Amino acid sequence: MCYRYEEAAEQAAHVLELIAKQNLTQEERDRVVEETVQGFRDHVNPGFLEYRKSVSNAYAAVEWSDGGTTFQDIHGRTYIDCLGGFGIYNVGHRHPKVVKAVTDQLRRQALHSQDLLDPLRAMLARLLATIAPGRLQYAFFTNSGTESVEGAMKLARLHTGRKAFIAATRGFHGKSLGSLSVTAKASFRQPFLPLVGAVHHVPFGDADVVEKILESARLVGDDIAAVVLEPIQGEGGVIVPPDDYLPRVRELCTRYGALLILDEVQTGLGRTGKLFACEHYGVEPDILCLAKALGGGVMPIGAFLSTAQIWQGMIPNPFLHTTTFGGNPLACAAAIATISVTLEERLWERAAELGEYLLPRLRQVFARYPGLGLEVRGKGLLIGMEFQTNEIGYQVAKEAFDRGVLLTGTLVNSKTIRVEPPLTISREELDRVVTVLDESLQAVRIQAVAAAEQSGRAAAAG
Repeated sequence: MCYRYEEAAEQAAHVLELIAKQNLTQEERDRVVEETVQGFRDHVNPGFLEYRKSVSNAYAAVEWSDGGTTFQDIHGRTYIDCLGGFGIYNVGHRHPKVVKAVTDQLRRQALHSQDLLDPLRAMLARLLATIAPGRLQYAFFTNSGTESVEGAMKLARLHTGRKAFIAATRGFHGKSLGSLSVTAKASFRQPFLPLVGAVHHVPFGDADVVEKILESARLVGDDIAAVVLEPIQGEGGVIVPPDDYLPRVRELCTRYGALLILDEVQTGLGRTGKLFACEHYGVEPDILCLAKALGGGVMPIGAFLSTAQIWQGMIPNPFLHTTTFGGNPLACAAAIATISVTLEERLWERAAELGEYLLPRLRQVFARYPGLGLEVRGKGLLIGMEFQTNEIGYQVAKEAFDRGVLLTGTLVNSKTIRVEPPLTISREELDRVVTVLDESLQAVRIQAVAAAEQSGRAAAAG
């Protein structure tokens, strides 16, 4: 066996030197791009290179720095972030208050011993219980959204003694084995079947079907443990349900003894114009899942919360469900600062106001290109722009990126493009986004006309 320790030490020293530098030479920038592409090709996953190529005409754009509502690539080009990390950057990129909390905590302690009581976890749990909808009292901290959903599903089974779940088609809840079972996208599920059994997928927005499944499950003696839903579907294409949908599902869960798990990993902490999206509908969940924005765009952290009654099963053996890094001091410091910023700046109100400002402008742009765009929909600053085809969506995203605005669709499809900027974005920046969208649609239409003319000439010549 050949160990290349000296080579690895040199590589590590080279990377640390780059990290420490405030400014890079052109040669160093070019080298970073080359090493990044090679590293993805040889050691991460070459599939990402092909995917990124479809997002931008300059597929080798390498992200390097960020701040506020923008990020910069290795060559210093600045982009308005209208993706927001699929909901990570509610308070913006590297908000000073969040960065300060993390660096202050880092000076004292990074991770805890795993044995003593760690104070920030207790303080964050109390803070979440204070702002959460309903009677949610206890919190378990995770590192990601999929872990939050996994924990919620385990808690539902523990409390109810039941095994089965109801989830919605087009729903997305993560990709670990349990959460993938309630996720509804076939391209993610099929390679790993069979998953966790007894999951019934029903059309999103149709409470009548939920009632039929609950009734049928009871008749055959396989009652449902929980209904798992996003209040507004994000990865599914920003699908907003009818106003009476969640209230009806809440009533059905109560009637049949099933728990209501609301996945607010993407919609939580102000994104949709309320602190939690379920507040639009006056609905209180039995279990609430959070992540993404909770870490303030600085640290990864998630959580699932529930009531004192439901949490009873976790108390006799607190090690029944654990994670090494969940709720670590750095992540908790970031989350506490994020909540502080969200409340002080009342970012949910800002999201509502800016959504009302942006939505009609996007619809006006779409109206000028009826052959390309279908619909603009959403709540707050969670907005979906649906195009006629997946290819049109990809092309629009590429054109927008080349004009300095990051937009993208779902993980594997761009028929619907999400507009999900930091809630701190300015009206001037939103105006620029609208202008870029208009220019991008115009460019795509010109390309489509040119392609059609070329095809017509070829057909005539043939």
